[in-house]
Amino acid sequence: MPVILRKKGFAFFFVMFDLSEPVHVHVRNGRNEAKFWVEPLRLAWNRGYRAHELNEIERLITENRELILTAWQEEAKKQ
Repeated sequence: MPVILRKKGFAFFFVMFDLSEPVHVHVRNGRNEAKFWVEPLRLAWNRGYRAHELNEIERLITENRELILTAWQEEAKKQ
């Protein structure tokens, strides 16, 4: 689970076994975790985050979209 970004207490990461799926990112903070599809940006599932936290995560994904896409491509090449 390489963490690609840490912002505002959130850890953004990939899970290696699901790199065959469309581009997405997992986000964890404590016991809370969510998965977001990146293109188009939408929530796949959520475990514990409140609506305002999900909005903040979406904003951070949007701001760091290129970094996420580049990291995804690099990890996918390793597979």
